[in-house]
Amino acid sequence: MVVREASLSHVFALWNCSGKMHSDADIFPEKAIIIGGLIMTGVAYAAGGGAAGGAGGIASFIPLILIFGVFYFMLIRPQQKQAKQQQQFLNELKNGNKVVTKGGIHGTITGLTDSVVTLEIADNVRIKVSRASIAGPLTKEGTQAPAKIAGG
Repeated sequence: MVVREASLSHVFALWNCSGKMHSDADIFPEKAIIIGGLIMTGVAYAAGGGAAGGAGGIASFIPLILIFGVFYFMLIRPQQKQAKQQQQFLNELKNGNKVVTKGGIHGTITGLTDSVVTLEIADNVRIKVSRASIAGPLTKEGTQAPAKIAGG
């Protein structure tokens, strides 16, 4: 059996415009005596690399999965905890609580509905604000209470 290495141009020469494969004898009549197959080493190496492609495909996603895990535990989860704490604080509001709004207005709660809070910001000066605009409680000194660290 005669083994002949073929270049990529030789492989393309074996195809005609209609996409049919020709034998060596059709393209190279002087080589019609060759008995045996054509080993295309370049194509064989390329095909050999594809066999391990299944395992490589999954392994290439491992860094993406790790990055998502880091983002989840460092950013998403703490933010969800903080939002849950804020919602719990808003649900536990009652008359007499001293709070600060997200706009920086300090006041004492004098009235509550499901979505509106009435704040007294000075003697006989009351304003109505959205319940969602309450940022947090005030300490006895009149400063905003420090926020709890969501991740800790």
